[in-house]
Amino acid sequence: MKKMKKLLALGIALAMTATVFAGCGNKAADSDAKDGNTLVYGSQDYTAINPALYEHGEINLLLFAGLTAHDENDKVVPGMAESWDWDAADNTYTFHIRDGITWQDGEKFTANDVKFTLEAIMNPDNASEIASNYEDITKIEVPDDKTVKISLKAPNVAMLDYLTIGILPAHLLEGKNLATDDFNRKPIGTGPYKLVSWDEGQSITMEKFDNYYAGAPKIDKVIFKIVEDTKARAMQLKSGELDMAQVPPNDAKQFEGNDEFKIYDMKTADYRGIMYNFNNDLFKNNRELPNALSYAIDRQAIIDSVLLGEGQLAYSPLQAGSYNNPDIEKFDYNPAKAQEMLEAAGWKKGSDGVYEKNGTRLAFKINIAEGDQVRVDIANVAAQNLKDIGVDATVSVNAETDWAGQETYLIGWGSPFDPDDHTYKVFGTDKGSNYSGYSNPKVDELLQKARETDNDAQRMEYYKAFQEELTKDMPYTFIAYVDAIYVAKANIQGITPDTILGHHGVGIFWNIADWTLN
Repeated sequence: MKKMKKLLALGIALAMTATVFAGCGNKAADSDAKDGNTLVYGSQDYTAINPALYEHGEINLLLFAGLTAHDENDKVVPGMAESWDWDAADNTYTFHIRDGITWQDGEKFTANDVKFTLEAIMNPDNASEIASNYEDITKIEVPDDKTVKISLKAPNVAMLDYLTIGILPAHLLEGKNLATDDFNRKPIGTGPYKLVSWDEGQSITMEKFDNYYAGAPKIDKVIFKIVEDTKARAMQLKSGELDMAQVPPNDAKQFEGNDEFKIYDMKTADYRGIMYNFNNDLFKNNRELPNALSYAIDRQAIIDSVLLGEGQLAYSPLQAGSYNNPDIEKFDYNPAKAQEMLEAAGWKKGSDGVYEKNGTRLAFKINIAEGDQVRVDIANVAAQNLKDIGVDATVSVNAETDWAGQETYLIGWGSPFDPDDHTYKVFGTDKGSNYSGYSNPKVDELLQKARETDNDAQRMEYYKAFQEELTKDMPYTFIAYVDAIYVAKANIQGITPDTILGHHGVGIFWNIADWTLN
């Protein structure tokens, strides 16, 4: 049953980012864009918007707000809670909510909304992608409308990061099915913008929320125009149909030297890697493969040829933060070593030049979801590297992802926030985002200890040891951290170019309420 729930969650999450190709025409968005104080952004597609269920929707930053927030440097700052206290004796945070916050439908925001949202995330029936972030919560109390007390089973400093999650309106969702309710198509939050129309597969239009607790936004309207195809985004930027979009490095080059645009080459905590499925017999029965194959990938060639230098070599999931361990094995490109390790484990080349062992050929597909040409190109280079040493690796681009049945996947992950984020839930046994079936008791122990101490020096030691343990039993072949490249009209002011962004380049809208169009 637990696996079925996980698969349901994955299906919903994938539906959210289903590829819908939009051409150069969107009359509704084009018409709205002529208003003058409107920003038109080239976006991925959405089929549901709900921050309690789906992690990677960058639109969440516009529509919703959390108890806490992140600043330009990805540090936790007050959000809808103006302050909080920590009682170490009973591991309890007490949050004090600002006066006068209202929902975008005019209803009063209260501490009960916080309690409702966190309990909804923690309810296994809702199959939230982020449920494991809140496992340490033991009790939520609401002494009054402006106070919420959150008790934990142990100290967990990452909880302040996790409380940036967009809060949901209890008055609209209590007693409803969170995954299927119409709210996911008509979301109402407390964020800087409110949804006014949604033309499916075409555009999502939002207008400023004048009663936003941090002050009314300066840009009147933001339109997320659905343009999945990156080539079309570049064309629509040039034609004036878009004001801003994230584009691959090769498409960004055509805007260099054009004074009408500004290119933002932003660093991220977003890495790419080959995820191995340990529920698949090939990798379940041959745990030596991920380590050996990691030496076969020419990561620098991928950065040079695919990313055009806009990225860095990856060897750990924590490189973008202060908890990185730079002294671990980095799996530098060494195809001879890869072959030596395979042969030491009993693999021998057959007559066709492909390794085999006990009647099993070393053959698998590197799977990718549609709509991301950069991942396709990375996978093609990696597959060729693997073929060069005697692995029958091929690339498969799919409309849907069979997480349980596939052999490998060109995955992306990463967070610029607390190191618990995108480690505990990704590499912990049976956690919500552990799509590979990876299980390592030592990793579980280290991640649990790291999240349950507020001693920074001790946390550093736990995370260093965690990274060391991964090198002994690799879950992924880490390939590269990718920069997020945004092209924007030069009149857009307020983007913070030094902010480190998250997965899919999410985070650029952290201060959207302060942006202007000059």
